[in-house]
Amino acid sequence: MSTSSDASGDAATPTPDAPARPDTPAGPNGVSDPGGAGAPRGTGNTKNTGNTDAPGGIGNTADTDRPTKPDRREKHRLTSLQGLAALSLDAMASVAYGPEAIVLVLAAAGAAGLGYTLPVTLAIAALLAVLVASYRQVIAAFPNGGGSYAVARRHLGKRTSLTAAASLVLDYVLNVAVSVTAGVAALTSAFPSLYDDRMWLCAGVLVLVTGVNLRGIVDSAKAFIVPTAVFVGSILTLIVVGLFRSAPASTEAAAGHASALGDDATTVGALLLLKAFASGCSALTGVEAVANAVPSFRAPAARRAQHTEVALGALLGVMLIGLSVLIGRFQLQPVEGVTVLAQLADASLGHNWGFYVVQFATVVLLALAANTSFGGLPVLMSLLARDNYLPHVFRLKADREVHRHGVLALAAVAALLLLFSGGDTNTLVPLFAIGVFVGFTICQAGMVVHWYAERSARWRLKAALNGLGALLTGVSTVVVTATKFTEGAWLVVIALPLLVLLFERVHRAYGSIDDRIGLGRVPEAPHRDRSLVIVPVSHLSRLTCEAVNAAVSLGDEVRAVTVTHDDAEDQEAARELRRDWARWNPGVELVELRSEHRTIGRPVSQYVRRVYQYHPGTRVTVLIPEVEPDRWWQRLLQNQRGAVLAHAVRRDTQAVICRLRFRLPGPGPVPGPPSPSDPVN
Repeated sequence: MSTSSDASGDAATPTPDAPARPDTPAGPNGVSDPGGAGAPRGTGNTKNTGNTDAPGGIGNTADTDRPTKPDRREKHRLTSLQGLAALSLDAMASVAYGPEAIVLVLAAAGAAGLGYTLPVTLAIAALLAVLVASYRQVIAAFPNGGGSYAVARRHLGKRTSLTAAASLVLDYVLNVAVSVTAGVAALTSAFPSLYDDRMWLCAGVLVLVTGVNLRGIVDSAKAFIVPTAVFVGSILTLIVVGLFRSAPASTEAAAGHASALGDDATTVGALLLLKAFASGCSALTGVEAVANAVPSFRAPAARRAQHTEVALGALLGVMLIGLSVLIGRFQLQPVEGVTVLAQLADASLGHNWGFYVVQFATVVLLALAANTSFGGLPVLMSLLARDNYLPHVFRLKADREVHRHGVLALAAVAALLLLFSGGDTNTLVPLFAIGVFVGFTICQAGMVVHWYAERSARWRLKAALNGLGALLTGVSTVVVTATKFTEGAWLVVIALPLLVLLFERVHRAYGSIDDRIGLGRVPEAPHRDRSLVIVPVSHLSRLTCEAVNAAVSLGDEVRAVTVTHDDAEDQEAARELRRDWARWNPGVELVELRSEHRTIGRPVSQYVRRVYQYHPGTRVTVLIPEVEPDRWWQRLLQNQRGAVLAHAVRRDTQAVICRLRFRLPGPGPVPGPPSPSDPVN
């Protein structure tokens, strides 16, 4: 076999006049991802992005005059309107429980306490404006997404950034579970006969949202534009009609229900107002989702995301303030078993079809609010995987720009939470707001450092705004954690540091792998070793012939091995195989491996280890022939011997495993071997 020249006749080996170039890179993708074999060229490699000569690479700037083709991926990304539908459902749906959370806290002080509903809501709206302005700047400063994680990673250090990431992960996962259970709870309130089936309903909604998101974020946005528009339109209609009423149009929804108003308190203290403010801040969940998913928007992505963020803040603020004004206008009191929003719809629109439209729209949007998490968390997980804090598989994308593994992981964890809670919203709500407040506080503090370091125009004003936001959200975090600690918030207090430790453990594992494979260091010159290919066989067939043909094409030496057992039936089969092998005479040695147990993996792996022991410089390849069936269900008919053998060899040896897939020919005569005159491709 000659290796001195290639097919075109150019010299392949160095000559005295043409010395070898040891500094020539092996390729644009190198070995940056030890777990990413098969990753697309030019993606996932954060070490070699400067290779501008690599065709198809990210940094290819060699032909700047060449006209660029439209990015086919753009059609799978969001417009501003689609982003509002895909990423704002969580925040929009919070108007269904945000004002109610304020009212329920203030009701402990009686009618006097309810008079503070609007001032508390205005304070929350002011914080909302601060958050929207802040995240608008985050989008501009960090167009690759990540939100509070990206801000903290640059300005506050690794541990703080991981805390922000952990808080976002918890918030997104809990949002899915809370949204699904809240939507189903609203449905079972309207139809009590469905109450016993709420777990199946939760599972059905989760499967629906997951399936839509697996088709792409654009498809999910298109599917949810109409429900979002109906909900927002119905709430705004409710507010406008209610503002023109001097008295409730109907109180039928609350009739016959016990009042939840406290009658033993006459004063409103600062602590009560602070607690009401912290509870009402649950309406701010989801504001950060747009900043986390900037790469999901069409170009110019940052500008579209900023428009979406502002639109989200404006709509949410108008709805929160409008509903609070109506609560004071109608002197609404909380009652058991009827939501505040339902009472407002009844008082404003009357107990008619308008009332049921609001209720139905609320049910649908609450159930679909989980879509916000499916739009934001997979992008965040992709960034964490890029930085080696999560498995690299979360970095991969499907054809429709979908982080499929992130979507499926989110759905799986949310399903576990649904099982844990039994489909009960009240079990999950105490855990919900803490994570997002931690992320808010870290993001605001990081932006203060950002403005101080950048010192752009009016940086002091911007830093003061973010500092105020950090103070308010930090106080809210402490208050919510303290007041909800015994109701389940302790789980979040434990889960946050555990997630941070998990991220660090994954990072150390990747660092250890990179160090052991010599990532970033120039390796020694390639050299050729003796090659031995081992082919496990159990009988003669065309599959065996194809495997031996492939083996002799791959290695310097080929050995066929067969595992035999001591019972009479197996010994007879072994004798038949030896006889048939001698008649075939392929020029390949057949080695029998005796085994006391009916197992094939261990004898083959032990044989490979003996080869390494007696011939340490040999490169061993185990070629496992397998039939590729015509239909997927025919895989169930296979004995899985190849998978068992591959697992044993991979676990116990350093051998290369090659699984030869032999596709069955169609009906008709079996083609024979090619003649010498046949063309070779």
